[in-house]
Parts: sequence; structure tokens; C-alpha cells
Amino acid sequence: MPPWGAVKGFGNFRNDQGLMQEQIELITRWVEGGTRRGNNPRMLPKEPTFDFPPPLIVPANAIRVSGDFRLTEPVALDGLLPEKVPSRRSIQIVAALPSGSIEPLVWLYEYDDRYRHPLLFRSAVRLPAGTVIRGVPRDATITLIPIGK
Repeated sequence: MPPWGAVKGFGNFRNDQGLMQEQIELITRWVEGGTRRGNNPRMLPKEPTFDFPPPLIVPANAIRVSGDFRLTEPVALDGLLPEKVPSRRSIQIVAALPSGSIEPLVWLYEYDDRYRHPLLFRSAVRLPAGTVIRGVPRDATITLIPIGK
């Protein structure tokens, strides 16, 4: 499983590839639940399986961001794709709404660009015109993935 790259709890993603607490507990029970030690394939329990969504194709209306970026029209985000992030860089990306409130989008921690993948929000993040996307360094590129079209 490739590294997830995003800090849990800073954004809510439907395709989070990190193990959920239930999966960790399942593996713990599998290992600590009286499983016989050794490599005899007839004595090993069935390995747990996990389903992951198929890869996403980035739509043509995606918005590429480097540095601070102001939206000129409202957008409903389905997710984002770290297209280019310098090796081992940690960045927090937020949306500063015109109302003054802040919407956390993603916190990439020591990101490894070799494992690039989209980060899809559990539910659409609706941003009004005038929202400023902050936290993307000028030497990085993040693609905002709008819903539809």
C-alpha cells in the first residue's frame, strides 16, 4: 500500500488509503487471536482483504494552483491532486472564504511525489467566488478537482 501522504483529521477524504481503526483492530485480532506461528500455509488463517476505489481521471476543468490563488467564480470541489510537491515537503492548504472563515483542505506531511494520487473529499467542498486558496508554495502545483463537467 503506498503512503497516504496526508495528515488524518485535516480534511475528510473518501479514498483515504491509510488503515482505519477497524482495520487495525482486525489485523491485531488476526495476529494476537491464537494464530499459530510458523509458515505452514495449511495452518494460516485467511488474510483480510480491503476494497479501494479505482483511480480518478482528472477532468479538463481542473484548476492548477501555485502560490496563493483567488477563485473568480464559485466552485464545488470533489478533491485535489498534488501534481508537484518538492520532496519531503510538508504543506497545509486551506481555503480562506470571503466571510473570513477558514476551510482546511489538506495537510501534506513529508510528501513523497513518487506516490502521487488524488485526495477525494468525502463530500463536496463548496467555495464561493473570492475564496483564496492559501498554503501552496510557488515551487509546488496542486490541482483542484471540481465536481462535474
